[in-house]
Parts: sequence; structure tokens; C-alpha cells
Amino acid sequence: MEGGGSCGGSDGSGVASNYGGGGRERPNILVTGTPGTGKTTTCSLVADASHLHHIDIGKLVKAKHLYDGWDEEFECLIINEELVCDELEDMMEVGGNIVDYHGCDFFPENWFDRVVVLQTNITILHDRLTSRGYMGPKLTNNIDCEIFQVLHEEARSSYAEEVVLALPSNHIEDLSSNVRMLTEWVDNWRSAGS
Repeated sequence: MEGGGSCGGSDGSGVASNYGGGGRERPNILVTGTPGTGKTTTCSLVADASHLHHIDIGKLVKAKHLYDGWDEEFECLIINEELVCDELEDMMEVGGNIVDYHGCDFFPENWFDRVVVLQTNITILHDRLTSRGYMGPKLTNNIDCEIFQVLHEEARSSYAEEVVLALPSNHIEDLSSNVRMLTEWVDNWRSAGS
């Protein structure tokens, strides 16, 4: 994942504005993980159940042209992280969002009240990715990311320990359990914040 910079506060200082959970009426959740782990499905179901706004970063980048070019080797857009953060800043301040993306280290730490890392068995992930047409370096890189838990480590190094939660995402039962648990978490957060 490449991009054009890091997200900072609106004052240009490079320090993220301090929204904190207390300034929002609804929580923000980031769901991350290797492509194929079920981020979009999980986010869609949690958004429907909890009345959160689902923000799919991949779709947002394409729709708003928040990219710097095309990566030929990995066959993907090179997102401009600074433009993505500028686009999201006001929405994140208000709260009530569930963000879906395969990276997490460029978002300001205090945007999210919960960061979920979905993890999938390598054999299952391989099957999911090949069914999507992934091959060559794109397939190998994503499988390696899952084997070495790159996104889990990225989340742990970018967010407070108590905010990060790794969840299995192998079968429909995992999906149901994850959606139920996150929906309950949103409901409890809302009650506690009221």
C-alpha cells in the first residue's frame, strides 16, 4: 500500500485533532485485514444493524479520485493518504462510521474507538483470493501479509492496545459472531456515551 503522505490535523501541523470518543455521539470503527478476510461484508452487516455509515475506502478513492496513479505490479491504485484523510476528517469528527480498508497506519489514532483486524486461515484466504482473480505477486504478497500478521502488527503499533481487536473470519459462523459482538459493542458504547 502506497500513498502520498500521512494524515494530520487541519492546522497542517501533522498532529491529528483530538476528537476522542467523548466528543462524538456515536463511535467510529475501523475494520482492517488482508483482502479477502471479509471486511466489506462485516462492515455492511454491522452498519445495517447499528445504523453506522459504512465507508469503503477503496470505493471512496475511486469515486473521488483520491489516488496518485496505478501500481502495475500489484494491479491497484496508489492512494493519496493525505487526500483520503482530508475527505474523511469532518465525517470522523461527527462519528457513527465504520471504515473498511486493508491498511490502518495512516489514519489518525484518535479517529477510531475500535480497530478490528479480521484474520483468515491461509488455505481459505488463498481460495477466496484466487476466486477473485488474484495471481502472481498480488496473490503472494497478500498471502504473506496474512501469514506474517502484517496488518495485526500495523494496528497494534498504530493504536492503543485496548482499542485493537483481532477476530477470526473463516466461516459464516465467524461472520455472525463478529457482527453480533460489534453490534453489541456499538449499542453499549452508545449507552455509555449518552
